[in-house]
Amino acid sequence: MIRNKWMIGKLMGQRRFMGKASLTTPLLFQSKRLCFSVLYLFTTLFLALYVSLSPTKCIFRSSPFDPIQSPLFSYPPNYGEHKYAISTVRSSCTSPVHFSDYWLVLKKIQDSCRNSTMFLPGLRYIQGNADTFGGNFSTQKRISYFDHRDDGKEVPCGFMKEFSISKSDRIAMEKCGSVVVVSAIFADHDKIRQPKGLGSRTLENVCFFMFVDDTTLKGLDYHKVISTQSQEYKVGAWRLVRVSSQHLYKNPAMNGVIPKYLVHRLFPNSKYSIWVDAKLQLVVDPLLLIHSLVISENVDMAISKHPFFVHTLEEAMATARWKKWGDIESLKLQMETYCGLGLKPWTQDKLPYTSDVPDSALILRKHGMRSNLFSCLLFNELEAFNPRDQLAFAYVRDEMRPKVTMNMFEVEVFEHIAVEYRHNLKHSGTKLPQSSKTKRASPDLFANGTCSMCESYLLEMWGEPRN
Repeated sequence: MIRNKWMIGKLMGQRRFMGKASLTTPLLFQSKRLCFSVLYLFTTLFLALYVSLSPTKCIFRSSPFDPIQSPLFSYPPNYGEHKYAISTVRSSCTSPVHFSDYWLVLKKIQDSCRNSTMFLPGLRYIQGNADTFGGNFSTQKRISYFDHRDDGKEVPCGFMKEFSISKSDRIAMEKCGSVVVVSAIFADHDKIRQPKGLGSRTLENVCFFMFVDDTTLKGLDYHKVISTQSQEYKVGAWRLVRVSSQHLYKNPAMNGVIPKYLVHRLFPNSKYSIWVDAKLQLVVDPLLLIHSLVISENVDMAISKHPFFVHTLEEAMATARWKKWGDIESLKLQMETYCGLGLKPWTQDKLPYTSDVPDSALILRKHGMRSNLFSCLLFNELEAFNPRDQLAFAYVRDEMRPKVTMNMFEVEVFEHIAVEYRHNLKHSGTKLPQSSKTKRASPDLFANGTCSMCESYLLEMWGEPRN
């Protein structure tokens, strides 16, 4: 025991030098590798915690404004509004488009909407009654309206039959005087999804209207999203407008084309609009989208390029192959009509238009003469043939006068500003009409035969010499 006390005293004595006690370095800091490992561990844990709590799920990514965090609507658990999202490979933390400060954008759009001269001159529309909603004009008659350098000329633009909605809905639509976001669900084909990332003043300055038919309303009532006993329907940001299809088209897709392309007629006092297919969910504020993609680019409208196709006939062949439209013979007639009227494949000669095929699920417009004319002319083509708007897009755009200015933005931008979902896989409590069987075309569809009006188009598209 005496020896142990002596050894302890000796050790304590060794730690004193010149009357001062020396401190030993902790074991953690004696190894550089161990020190860096612990530092890496704590840094990783901090970043993981930050990303999990951040609404953007990104590292140190700032938003141009402080968005509304509370949910706009609480859905019943069985509705499944966020099921079946289509995944993308994009990074959500790197933005392919620049968004300005929210408050500066809000003021600029408010000022531009007060300046009505920015949206003049307006169009004059043909009034009257017809057997169809659009008048069902012949090819030569439709072509005669493409040159509109004479401002006094009236243009056919739908509403040749009644568009049956309630008086209160019509009044609300006319009161929308700034920016309107429009969508539609017919035949219970999609879910209602709330926009995300809205600024604190957006709902005061932007109208959200969703057009629905009775079949869709029954599905919403089945899920207890709405009550069909109500006189007016509101689901979060969206005001639902019931449309009676009694005087419209038998095809629900064609009825959806009415609010998609005739939005400037349904909302005559709105200055800007965004069409959003019901399969999409906006995740960026509409005001920021209008400012970045339309106003800053100084264009009449903005629309995404198709992710795969550049030429119209590529889209037509895909439409036939994947049975996106049942009457293949009518597709052939449509394409041969356009080829005969001068439709050409896309080349650099068409610049600044960067493609002939859009992804028309998202369309942003300034309601001026050129964009309104484009929408009217395109609607007339859709009624004449089918609601596949990508097939008539380039023909109308290239042939109309004056030219519409267009920002055809990249697919990466589209994937950054919207989330895409699959259409309803099954319908709730509603009985839908059976789809008609596909009508095949004659064997020479798009073939290099003498009967094909599109032979020269195909040879040029494929880069083959003409005989």
